[in-house]
Parts: sequence; structure tokens; C-alpha cells
Amino acid sequence: MKRKDYISWDEYFMGVSKLSGMRSKDPNTQVGACIVSDDNKILSMGYNGFPKGCSDDEFPWEREGGELETKYPFVTHSELNAILNYRGGSLDGAKIYVSLFPCNECAKAIIQAGIKTVVYDDDKYAHTASTIASKRMFDAAGVKYIKYQPSGRTIEMDV
Repeated sequence: MKRKDYISWDEYFMGVSKLSGMRSKDPNTQVGACIVSDDNKILSMGYNGFPKGCSDDEFPWEREGGELETKYPFVTHSELNAILNYRGGSLDGAKIYVSLFPCNECAKAIIQAGIKTVVYDDDKYAHTASTIASKRMFDAAGVKYIKYQPSGRTIEMDV
């Protein structure tokens, strides 16, 4: 008889997304993304960090200060990283799992890439113009966004 306590696809892919986010060197916000095909194959992953070739030690991680003294103009978000990391062709109809609801810039990239479903864990910036714009664009483009429903179980692993 097969075991019955295996994790669901949603738990698996959100877990991969969160694990990917743990690669981020951002001292405040670690966000991960996992893009999945309609037949449950992982296509790409990403996390928030600086573009390739830009040293993590030479660019700012600060959240406040003059615009060029903060991370904001330099960091690539996890969703965009996952899209740019994909080398397999079209993402039409794919699903993206993200630990934080996408900003408006990532929403544009998600829509343009052909991703049709966003499964998100945290929507802590729901009240901001960026997130409101994201949802408006997703609605207009027919991209579904679904709040991840955690099972409540703890998943641990030794590495």
C-alpha cells in the first residue's frame, strides 16, 4: 500500500519557491519563485538579488536613503529572475509560485511571458499602488492569482 502522507503539488512547488528565496542575500526580504508547466514539471526558479556580474558587495542593500543608495534600482525580483533564467522556449500557460505577491513590474513580465496562473503566499503589500496595479493588469490579461492555502504541517529536512 502506498503512503498517504506525501505532500501535495502546491506544497511541493511553494516549498521550492521558499527554498529558492533562501538563496537571496537581501538582509530584509527573501523572495522565491518557481515556474511550473501544466503537467507539473519545474521549468525555472529565481530569487531576488543583483543581476549577474553585479557584486553583492559593491551594490547597496539598504531600504532607505537616496534612490541610488538603496537596493531598489538594482535588485532583480524573483519572478523576473525565474522568467529570465528559463531557457526552454515558451512559458505560455505556465503557473508561477511566489512567496510574495508580484509587484507591477513583475506582473508585466509574467503577462508578457504567457504565464496564466500566479500562486502566492504573502500579500503584505496588498494596499500599495504597485500591487493594486498588478491585480488590475492580471484581471485584464486573464491571469488567475490564487492565495496559497498552507496545510499547516511542518516540513523539515536535513541538508
